[in-house]
Amino acid sequence: MRFLTFVLFVLTPSLLHAAPPPAVPAPAKEPEGFVLPTPAERAAAVGDLKGISNTFRPYFQPNDKTEPLPAPQPGDWLAHQPEIHQSFDLFVKQKPNKPNKQRTTIYLLPLNEFDDYTPQLEELRDFLQRYFAMPAKVLPVGTLPLTRITERVNPNTRKKQWLSTDVLRELKPLLPKDAYCMLAVTTTDLYPDPKWNFVFGQATFSDRVGVYSFARFDPAFWRRERTPEERPRMLRRTCQLIAHETGHMFGIRHCVYYRCVMNGSNSQDESDATPLTPCPVCMRKLHWSIGFNPVQREAELAEIYERMGITGESLTDSLP
Repeated sequence: MRFLTFVLFVLTPSLLHAAPPPAVPAPAKEPEGFVLPTPAERAAAVGDLKGISNTFRPYFQPNDKTEPLPAPQPGDWLAHQPEIHQSFDLFVKQKPNKPNKQRTTIYLLPLNEFDDYTPQLEELRDFLQRYFAMPAKVLPVGTLPLTRITERVNPNTRKKQWLSTDVLRELKPLLPKDAYCMLAVTTTDLYPDPKWNFVFGQATFSDRVGVYSFARFDPAFWRRERTPEERPRMLRRTCQLIAHETGHMFGIRHCVYYRCVMNGSNSQDESDATPLTPCPVCMRKLHWSIGFNPVQREAELAEIYERMGITGESLTDSLP
């Protein structure tokens, strides 16, 4: 069975980050609406930390600067989506995808040329490599022939769009043998179906491929001036999108415990309010999957955030 996930705006400005289905069936009976975790459930969600060194343990424990996810307000993602509480223990039981000796690398595949103002492919490669502590490589532009991709002009924006399902179809046979996953990226807008307005992206987790558009993060898309002050915000939104969606490729569902990069989002404002950093629970999931050194990871991320002009995202600053 092929599983799809969407990151989308429909006809109204509603940003959806759809979670990947678990590899094994979820609990048979889920609540009809979202139920906020109790403090005890939040504390237990990170799992047993026996075997985690004292040096690494603070990265998997909440501290006085770790902000619990508040009760959803009208219009928020969790006001409409009955997400389950995916604790670390449940995550492991669901047998998520993990890198192995054959699947070691995250690939970026640009579908078009990126100009000097848009996120640079080397910046994104470096960010992914540091964020997931795995090798990341950029494939050449032109690897995927665009002649096989359906194109239209969006009736609302009058901008060119590509059909995301066509891109996914063409990506599958291009997946390198050593790929953990492959992310096609573009500065052209996307849509998943003629009835839809647009999507930020779409992925199939069983095939380990996805396609993501940064078009709507660009002020020029909205006919605004491309100023130096706007670029860090565009870069942050871009990094957040690919970190969140690649996190799903590791089987991490939407986080309901703390403010976290894996929080679901129903608007651009709600998305902007979430951090780039995984919360302790989701950091534990990533660490279990990849086995990185969290101290080294944070030091390397701090350097690239500074280079990109992205501020306020250092996890180390919040550690005791």
